[in-house]
Formats: sequence, C-alpha cells, structure tokens
Amino acid sequence: MLIEDEPNIIEAISFILSREGLSVETHSDGTTANDKLRASTPDLLILDVMLPGKSGYDILRELREEAGTAELPVLMLTARGQTRDREMAERAGVSAFMTKPFSNAEMLDQVRALMAETS
Repeated sequence: MLIEDEPNIIEAISFILSREGLSVETHSDGTTANDKLRASTPDLLILDVMLPGKSGYDILRELREEAGTAELPVLMLTARGQTRDREMAERAGVSAFMTKPFSNAEMLDQVRALMAETS
C-alpha cells in the first residue's frame, strides 16, 4: 500500500511496482490512513511524511502500537532528508527511509529488500 498525497509520485510508484508484478493500493489522507490499512492488511507500506490531516510519523507510531500492524514493513518517504527526520522515523519504528526525489531503481531495491525480509 502507498499512502502519499502527491499525484505524480502516486502515479510513478504505482507504475514502478505494478510493472514489477506487485498490486498497489493507494490512499492520500493521513486522517483515515490507519482505517484503510486495517481494512486491507498490505504486505508492505510506503508512507509519506507530510500528509493532509496527520503526519506519517503519527500514522507509523499508531501502526506500531497495534498487534496486527506492529511488524508491517514500512518504507517512509520524505522531501526533507535531514538527520532529525531520519531519527524521528527511526524512533517511530520505520523499517527503511528514502528521500525524495528517488530513482526507480532505488525504490525497487528498497521494496525488494523489505519484501524479502518478510518472506
């Protein structure tokens, strides 16, 4: 599942992953993201930091507190790649962190690595 609010990034990531044979569900509202996640139980979450309604950090913290999503692999995306952002993501329980802009190859490598860890 991809939770991202920028249409161009949604389209790009969906295309990259679909071409790889993966099914991609998308959602763009931070406020209802956790409800959407509970309803679909994805194998992997790609999560933007800055979302309308609720930040990716808050969504991630809530996921880690619930038994059903505590172990879900999460790749966090941010346009701000400062050390402080990485530290916040790590404290919240992120599996991997990627700064925008990213290359298609980088995205695929991260997704493959996270998917391999859960297999």
